[in-house]
Amino acid sequence: MTGGPPRRSGVLAVDSGGSGLRVAVRVVEGEAGPQGAGPRDAVAEVATKEPVRTGPRGIDPEHLMEQLVPAVRSVTARTGVTHLAAAAVGAAGFGTLGDALRAELPGALAREFHVRGVALAADAVTAYVGALGVRPGAVVAAGTGLIALGTDLSRWRRADGWGHLLGDCGGGAWIGRAGLEAAVRAHDGRPGGSAALLTCAEEEFGPVTGLPGLLYPRADRPAVLASFAPRVADCAAADPMAADILRAAARHMADSAAAVCPAGDGVRVALTGGLFRTGEALLTPVREELARRLPHARPVPAEGDPLHGATALATALAGNTLALPLDASLLHVVPSA
Repeated sequence: MTGGPPRRSGVLAVDSGGSGLRVAVRVVEGEAGPQGAGPRDAVAEVATKEPVRTGPRGIDPEHLMEQLVPAVRSVTARTGVTHLAAAAVGAAGFGTLGDALRAELPGALAREFHVRGVALAADAVTAYVGALGVRPGAVVAAGTGLIALGTDLSRWRRADGWGHLLGDCGGGAWIGRAGLEAAVRAHDGRPGGSAALLTCAEEEFGPVTGLPGLLYPRADRPAVLASFAPRVADCAAADPMAADILRAAARHMADSAAAVCPAGDGVRVALTGGLFRTGEALLTPVREELARRLPHARPVPAEGDPLHGATALATALAGNTLALPLDASLLHVVPSA
């Protein structure tokens, strides 16, 4: 007989975004753990509420680890995992703010959890893998911002994702800002205004004369703008201006999808992200614009979310089956940290 608990291997998946971390551990090898820890392929998840800080070096790996360590200990205890074969971390802003993560996070994960292989990815990549898996196609990921990512499995193509000041066209902040602009136009008596959106804006934020003071100084301005997007969608059925804003957003999304979608009949295209929970007021024009711009593509529902995608990346890395193109700003792999 051998002593000690059974050895169980797992993989770690992390989704780091504007609302905090989501962390999952998936069991990939070993029998059921003690006290009902779960069978092979069991997954346990936990979430934090604090977004990872950014600073002069970009995304702060120390702050990420401060949150990640207790979260990982919690989910490994629940699954009975005794060691982590691989980890995948999807992070918003990784492409432009990920230098410190690339330099320090694989080593920190190796020291703390003895992780052998680490994949660091832009959240657009984990969104893609979550939505389509390892298949050629295109994904539009829309939340506060918006980015489209496509691949033919030999290279990645990206469109937009430039942030709310330079782009993210059609995303939540873009829709919210357009809705608030229509509100203040109605307040001023200028063309292009919407009395319905003015009423909604004052219900949400108070008198619109206070909007500049409310919005301009805030570091979370994109999130505040995006919080108004559902009100634009709510008004769209009865208000032509709100409907026009959503139609324009749909055109922007289709433009980005068309810029990244590979050729070939039947290639898949999927939508993912919290913005699409606004419902048919947005989804209907998006589907129509995608059909117009990408007649060769086949729209499919997203199979899963970015955390699902990070889990799939970590599992493939642990099994040496990762078949996606590597790119320093989108998917960076350290095979043995």
